Amino acid sequence: MTGGFATSLHAQEIPVGQDEADYVRWLAAGGPGRRAQVLSFENWQEVTGVKGVLPTWQVIRTASMWRECHGEPFEVPPFTFWPGMVKTLRFIRDRVIPAVGPVQAVSGYRNPALNACARGAGRSSHLDFFALDLIPLRPTTRRQLFEEICPAHSRWGAAGGIGLGFYSFTRFHIDARSFRRWGSAGPAGNESPCAVLERGGDPEAPPLPPPVTPVLTQPALPPASAPVPAPESPKPEAPKTAHRP
Repeated sequence: MTGGFATSLHAQEIPVGQDEADYVRWLAAGGPGRRAQVLSFENWQEVTGVKGVLPTWQVIRTASMWRECHGEPFEVPPFTFWPGMVKTLRFIRDRVIPAVGPVQAVSGYRNPALNACARGAGRSSHLDFFALDLIPLRPTTRRQLFEEICPAHSRWGAAGGIGLGFYSFTRFHIDARSFRRWGSAGPAGNESPCAVLERGGDPEAPPLPPPVTPVLTQPALPPASAPVPAPESPKPEAPKTAHRP
């Protein structure tokens, strides 16, 4: 893939209406209450040692489909959900960025209504703020992304209880709910690209077509023969009349 093509794919993944200027307008429109929420969230990040891993306006992006779903482009999750993001941001800082370079967060917390409208999983880690969807900032290909991040996840993901998933283009998912991985690779299109790479396969090979089940047809029946008429019953003879001499 050429650099220009990679850049065009990257541009397709940037959420519309959720850039930094949109965030500034959203923050101003919410008045003092919204500003206080964001300030509390940033103070909490500083206390837990994860402030600055990613900009706040990226971490609180909601879903790329926020406009279609009549949701908010940004949302500070409830305070009780904040601890779920600590391990996620630490793994991004310590393992993801060293492997793939700088990244941008494109989706964080999604409230139940927005998650359902955006076709998120029923038990999505975004619902309780464990997850961030990310894209690399430097031009790359999907294959390069797999080759860079899969080894890091295989080596350190289990210890941190980190989930890794892949979407289209170069968008991928990190969460701190449990160690697992998923994607749409392999012969059946239901495996993680990491698993395919580990066994020496091509994670970008299209899935194999499903086997064709032969259709069994009934043999044609021979044409019906003309019906044989039933034998006629003999007609009773008329009684003989005696002849007089």
